[in-house]
Amino acid sequence: MKGSEEAMKKITIIGVGLIGGSFAKAVRRLHPEVTITGIDKSETHLNKAQELGLIDERTTYKSLSDADMVMLAIPVDVLVDELPKVLDAVGDDTIVFDAGSTKSLICKIVENHPKRRNFLAAHPIAGTEFSGPEAAIEQLYEGKTNIICEVEKTAFKLQEKALKLFQEMGMRIRYMNAEAHDKHIAYVSHLSHISSFMLGKTVIEKEKNERDIFDMAGSGFESTVRLAKSSPAMWTPIFEQNKANVIETLTEYIQNLEEFKKMIADNDFEGVYTQMDNTNKIRSILNGIPLTK
Repeated sequence: MKGSEEAMKKITIIGVGLIGGSFAKAVRRLHPEVTITGIDKSETHLNKAQELGLIDERTTYKSLSDADMVMLAIPVDVLVDELPKVLDAVGDDTIVFDAGSTKSLICKIVENHPKRRNFLAAHPIAGTEFSGPEAAIEQLYEGKTNIICEVEKTAFKLQEKALKLFQEMGMRIRYMNAEAHDKHIAYVSHLSHISSFMLGKTVIEKEKNERDIFDMAGSGFESTVRLAKSSPAMWTPIFEQNKANVIETLTEYIQNLEEFKKMIADNDFEGVYTQMDNTNKIRSILNGIPLTK
């Protein structure tokens, strides 16, 4: 964008928490000449975002017409209501993208919108268990995958603007249809959050009678339950919008837990070992090493 005839001048971020704030920090580092404006239902978040220098000023939808880029980093239930309004307000040359963890419903909501060409359905797979502007991390997106859905429905010159910035931030771009995205993300993201929440619930309930249990909790428990600190306001609508895939995933997960429980009950510890040994292959997969047959 530097040196480009159409260099960006203004980016508006709707939702200035962890995701939106981290995006602002990265833009600030890469393109300090760009003005960053913010919209958020929380005055506290807006005040903190300005105090931290994440945004230059707050704004409203009335000022979206001259924005070069608009990012929506808000819960997916709010997103389905607000995205059409944002598209109504933006200019013909504005690229709008989201960061939602579900894609099918969001794409369907705007499929017939007159400005569908201005929207890029995106899901940068990045985040932490923390929330709010204070949680923003400048390098949050570096090395992360950004899944783009229905890219063919976005005007080329507009998608190019967003994709270039994503790549400058160090993100890997992956293209996928919305239905496949929602199915796969249920396994690799949504299920892990549910597991973490339910592990936390189990331990909290047990702790009522055993006050020392948290004193005994080690790093393994801490890392496994970390996601249980995530925002319920963000994750409840994700589970709702991806209900069918989440139920299918949970059914398989519960079946595996039941089988593992039965092996222990039946003293089949050879089977227990084999199950864990086979699952150790996940280490290679996560390190990008292809499994040999």
